[in-house]
Amino acid sequence: MEKSNIFQEIPEILTEEIFEDIIKADKFKIERIISFGHSSPQVGWYQSELSEWVMVLEGEAILTFETSEEKKLQKGDYINILPFVKHKVSWTLPNSKTIWLAIHYL
Repeated sequence: MEKSNIFQEIPEILTEEIFEDIIKADKFKIERIISFGHSSPQVGWYQSELSEWVMVLEGEAILTFETSEEKKLQKGDYINILPFVKHKVSWTLPNSKTIWLAIHYL
């Protein structure tokens, strides 16, 4: 068993958003996502056959859904996104890290 810390081993400069699997199994995944003013591409949506529970551990973000609904997430906020719901990250805090914990499950 190896001990880790979700707030450590984060690069000082992030040119791209980081997606790191913490645990991965069939139809289940826990990942750490690190953003630094990143957002989803203008075209297209994230959509998965799995549910996605997402929590902002540090920073802030805005999730936008295909219905045009927006959810602003701040430190400690979480949301459960059901399967096949189209969504994207439209904003993360500029000049500061946003650290996410995401659990993908069936």
